[in-house]
Amino acid sequence: MAEIALQAISKSFGSTRAVKDLDLTVRDGEFVVLLGPTGAGKTTTLRLIAGLEKPEAGRVSIDAMDVTETPTSARNVAFVFQQYSLYPHYSVLENLAFPLKAPGQDLSAEEIEARVREIAELLRIDHKLENRATALSGGEMQRVAIGRALVRNPTVFLMDEPLSSLDAKLREDLRVELKRIQRDLGATIVYVTHDQLEAMTLADRIGVLDEGELVQIGDPREVYETPASVYVAQRLGSPQINLLAVGMLDLPSVPPSATTLGVRPEDIVLDQGEGALARVINVEHLGVETVILLELAGQHLHALLGDAASLEEGAEISISVREGAALFFDTNGKRVDLVTASAREEAVYGT
Repeated sequence: MAEIALQAISKSFGSTRAVKDLDLTVRDGEFVVLLGPTGAGKTTTLRLIAGLEKPEAGRVSIDAMDVTETPTSARNVAFVFQQYSLYPHYSVLENLAFPLKAPGQDLSAEEIEARVREIAELLRIDHKLENRATALSGGEMQRVAIGRALVRNPTVFLMDEPLSSLDAKLREDLRVELKRIQRDLGATIVYVTHDQLEAMTLADRIGVLDEGELVQIGDPREVYETPASVYVAQRLGSPQINLLAVGMLDLPSVPPSATTLGVRPEDIVLDQGEGALARVINVEHLGVETVILLELAGQHLHALLGDAASLEEGAEISISVREGAALFFDTNGKRVDLVTASAREEAVYGT
């Protein structure tokens, strides 16, 4: 496998700047997920790595080689698309073997079949090799599509929302399989999604894109717990983070520049004692957890409990924030941190 490096990459389509001065390094054997809404520049970034788009500025390197001007066919990358794109009149075996019969592969029929069977076993579809593609379930077809990428043994895998067209159970199953395969192969993968659950469960690191700019990259816990901005904070977490005006909840200390308070639902503490008084609007029992919709001073917010709650709609309850869990943002939506008096003195006086 190989390392990928994007240096100051930019790409526009007409007047729309799809990618803006993007710097990104994906380490050898790393699973990096690019997360963001439609129009954030995720797919364009993949296409720039693959060579399907040419950057207007910047440089693309794969395995320490500059491939900015190298055609897609010479980059040894595999692209898995959202749609399966299988040959319906071919069997599973023939679909998997197709990339190995391309010009330049120079493999014998025995070598091709051995490689196909190896990948089919890895994907757990070896018992379907003789089936037509049209006789497969959605999950099986996507496994074949992923298998066509794996069978070539490329240096880099690029995946553009490959699970988005599947139902929830199949997505869950294939997420587990995909992570297992990546670990078994030590594969370098760049994976695009707008699904936060996929990002959190698959990624070694998550890169959050906003209108073509990489606004934060880090391991899933880091991005979730210390988001760089309101925008990043809203990309991860379900229910979404609560955003309140500073002062709506009583906190021991607040950064001077903070105007917005961010509190994850699981960090809302429901208590009958001291705290801001909120009214219960709705209670959703979801098995292992319960989601409480509250109203505080005319604003709705969510609390997440780990067990069944006995609260009833219309009840009033005091709420507070778990110690150390509050996030603060300034007027520009950037996160600001608390600075202790001793740290401030050290910064100013160097003591």
